[in-house]
Amino acid sequence: MPIDRARHKEKGQPMCMEQYYRLFTSYRCPGIPKDALISNTSKLMPEPEHIIVICKNQVFFVLDVMNNFSRLTEEDLYTQLQRISKMAEENTDSEKVGILTAAYRDKWAAARTKLMQESTNRDSLDAIERCIFVLCLDDAVPIKFNHQNSIDETNMNMRDNVSLAFQMLHGLGTDLNSSNRWFDKTMQFIISEDGACGLNYEHSPSEGIAVVQLIEHLLKYMEELRQKKLLRMKSLCELPCPRKLQWKVNEDVQEYINEASEHIEWLIDDLDLYILTFEHFGREFPKSQNMSPDSFIQLALQLTFYKIHGHLVSTYESASTRRFRLGRVDNIRANSLAALEWVKSMIGESDATDADKMLLLRRAMDCQTEIMTQTILGHGIDCHLLALKEMSREYCDEMPAIFTDDAYRIANHFSLSTSQVPTTMDAFMCYGPVVPDGYGVCYNPHPNTMTVCITSFKSHSETRSDYFGFTLESSFLQMHELCIKANEKPQIVKPMRTASIERCNSEARDHQNGSPRKQKLVRQKNANCNSNSVESVQNGSDTTDNGK
Repeated sequence: MPIDRARHKEKGQPMCMEQYYRLFTSYRCPGIPKDALISNTSKLMPEPEHIIVICKNQVFFVLDVMNNFSRLTEEDLYTQLQRISKMAEENTDSEKVGILTAAYRDKWAAARTKLMQESTNRDSLDAIERCIFVLCLDDAVPIKFNHQNSIDETNMNMRDNVSLAFQMLHGLGTDLNSSNRWFDKTMQFIISEDGACGLNYEHSPSEGIAVVQLIEHLLKYMEELRQKKLLRMKSLCELPCPRKLQWKVNEDVQEYINEASEHIEWLIDDLDLYILTFEHFGREFPKSQNMSPDSFIQLALQLTFYKIHGHLVSTYESASTRRFRLGRVDNIRANSLAALEWVKSMIGESDATDADKMLLLRRAMDCQTEIMTQTILGHGIDCHLLALKEMSREYCDEMPAIFTDDAYRIANHFSLSTSQVPTTMDAFMCYGPVVPDGYGVCYNPHPNTMTVCITSFKSHSETRSDYFGFTLESSFLQMHELCIKANEKPQIVKPMRTASIERCNSEARDHQNGSPRKQKLVRQKNANCNSNSVESVQNGSDTTDNGK
């Protein structure tokens, strides 16, 4: 793969590419007291040559994508998927083992230990954990009302973006497609009978940017094939039939399955997702104001949170540190003192003219940009402090006081967890909040529109995703109005055109004592003015308008 290079601040610096190579080689294995990220990078182990296909909410198949040392063609893959679909219709007696991956991690780790006691289960788990990726063939999803902005889509029997996002995020329930998943696998591609498609990815190995690059590569490839209008040809290759995975589930494991099903149903009911499609302007407007689009959106989020809750909170914005080897992300903290001062001026808590508000906005922008620059260049504080904390946990008898202080706890309680995941195509990404009383905000600025996915938990009485979305829209418009007002040039009132005779005579008097050359020029100008004025009067015109 060609090496990515930095586009901002120290442009051209090479970026670490390790995340790309983990997308199809990694697996998150549950454990006690913590999980393990396993990557198949050993030269001793053969590279996987199969994917796992899940369908009918419970049936797992091994699909080999290599045959006689050659990759299967698209037609061969299509043939095999048809076989799997037909076999799944005839085999619906499997246990819903996939739902275990949605349980609390310690519960799933304990259930996996129980499963591993049977050799049949060990073989099935090994096939899943070593596969390239998981493909989920989902059943069609019923269309239902989600939010106020989806009334029209619902009435027209169309699924809105919230419904699509829910299907990718959690499968919409154990009765639909939530058991049709294996959430520990890094990449899960999802395709529904009604044509909805997307993916669910496990965050440990990679950030969203690498995943978006992959998805856009796939979408462009699909579009190229569509334009070529290739003729469908029957596969002539004799392929072995896909293998169905077998499970042996005892009472203990069944109890874990039941508990996991109840758990994910509660989580699904509790999650509140609202998708704001803002169409008044996009990233080009902040650029036209000589502002960073990301900083513009981040300050809009600060203003929105303050409008709703009356205070600012610790804010997390992911900043890539891929300029460094194995770099992942650090945190840009948008809740600065400069942002607070500007927010108070915007809602009237402090007296400020439009010019004052604009000055405060610029200061907040500069502060945000400075923090962002420091973070992406490796001078952020969060990863540094986290490393010291983990070292202290491992090597010190007593945790240093800084990590037990309330200030540190509050600073790391991210009630506003945000991320910019831009796409060039019609796609978006979403995720849940990271704390019970928080919001998860993933935004995608396009040139003339913006898509913002907002999540919160219904169980918390003070958070509501749709209200946050409506308020954010008003914040965008308020900031737009402020910028327009601040950039309006003061109207220049043109002086009335006075009689040229007086002006010319005055100029002549002012230059009476000048050089002979100046006196000559003034006399000539004066003569011309007198001539013009006389002509105007003879024509019956007002000298005020014509004596120029």
